[in-house]
Amino acid sequence: MSAIFSLTAASRTDEGKGASRRLRHAQQVPAIIYGAGQDPQSVSIPFKELVKALESEAFYSHILTLTVDGQAQQAVLKALQRHPAKNFPMHADFLRVDAAREITMRIPIHYINQESCVGVKTEGGVVSIISTDVEISCLPKDLPEYLTVDFAAIHVGTTLHLSDLILPAGVEIPQLALGHSYDQPIANVHKAAV
Repeated sequence: MSAIFSLTAASRTDEGKGASRRLRHAQQVPAIIYGAGQDPQSVSIPFKELVKALESEAFYSHILTLTVDGQAQQAVLKALQRHPAKNFPMHADFLRVDAAREITMRIPIHYINQESCVGVKTEGGVVSIISTDVEISCLPKDLPEYLTVDFAAIHVGTTLHLSDLILPAGVEIPQLALGHSYDQPIANVHKAAV
């Protein structure tokens, strides 16, 4: 993991729609932090600080430091509610991280060499991306920022599945443990429709 993210937050006691609306008018984003055997805690995060962090794709799949009233906690972003029209964050859910417990996260898949793919360049095919992220399970120390799929040697008629992803040590795809029928396609190279 290359980037380090940290946010400052203040605990809050007012809850509900009205309290959340007042927080947003004060340039704060209501949030909650839960997990790791501790009680959930309602917090508020400065709007500008959260928006700046959300600009980076890595923020969504990194362990970050959330400092609540001076006490630092390790957490991951579990859910984010955005305004339906203006797209700014309205509420965030953070999951506390316990170094000894596995976490389940959705992380992005980066597809590389699509233009230089054998199936596209010499066989007249087209790349179709079916899935842009995947759910993985691992210990916090093994959490990757993203997974990479290389299209360089892929021929027309090839479909890549979850089982084709190259996973770092300690990382699993829980869906694959359910059986062969859960090995979903993630991308393919097919003949271009005329």
